[in-house]
Amino acid sequence: MHPANKPRKNATWHVLGAQLGQLRRAAGMKQPELAEQLCISVETLASIEQGRRTLKYDLAVEIDQLLNTGGVLAAGVLRVPERERYPAFAQDFVEHEQQALTLLWYEQKLVPGLLQTEAYAEAVFASLFPPITPEESEERLSARLDRQKLFDRKPWPPMMNFIIDQPVLEQPLGGRHVLRDQIRHLRRCAESPFLAIQIMPTAREKHAGLNGPMVLLETPDHDQLAYLEGQRVSFLVDDPDEVSVLYQIYGMLRSQALTPEESMGLLDDLAGES
Repeated sequence: MHPANKPRKNATWHVLGAQLGQLRRAAGMKQPELAEQLCISVETLASIEQGRRTLKYDLAVEIDQLLNTGGVLAAGVLRVPERERYPAFAQDFVEHEQQALTLLWYEQKLVPGLLQTEAYAEAVFASLFPPITPEESEERLSARLDRQKLFDRKPWPPMMNFIIDQPVLEQPLGGRHVLRDQIRHLRRCAESPFLAIQIMPTAREKHAGLNGPMVLLETPDHDQLAYLEGQRVSFLVDDPDEVSVLYQIYGMLRSQALTPEESMGLLDDLAGES
């Protein structure tokens, strides 16, 4: 596997988790005892200590108080870089995304994260299985909305093109009203001079994107990267040969999808604005 394709471990949370475990043992407390006092499951505490789950600031404060650690864990959480709020496998992509000169995005099942409304994103996280806790959902929602600050980047945001399969815009995640507001948001986004939205119509008889979603981006150094997501795994690809093939696929998708103007008309129809 190419080095850029390997999911990266989040070293910071592993270190904080190991620190928590050491402090707990030094206090003479076992995992079940501490978990009970924190009103969390033993599995959750074990995941935090193993670095598989992030340690929330409020929980760190509570643990510091219980273990009498002088605020060590809370201070450590506050020093975690913002980019590490994201899952380890996605951190590199998010960093590149925020600096990209161009972004080309194709989605099959969901509205692209950068274009999601808050209510739609909440519905996405509520659909995850196994379910996540309300605290995890809130953290992921905050991180997703933070990424959308990209549109306010100075002096200019990246040039962006989004291709979305039409069924995405017909599945009422969160309810019909959430979907309708999401479609209206997409229609407003489509007016931006830096952004084009193209819809892949359901009736299309040929479809170049059957192998799944992808994001292609150009870095400030003019390198071309691709980000691919699957079930519980994601890859950032920088192999020029592989990225070249994905750019060819994206080019075909653009030719098969509705034009930006046709797509705006369809968005109006779907939102009931026409």
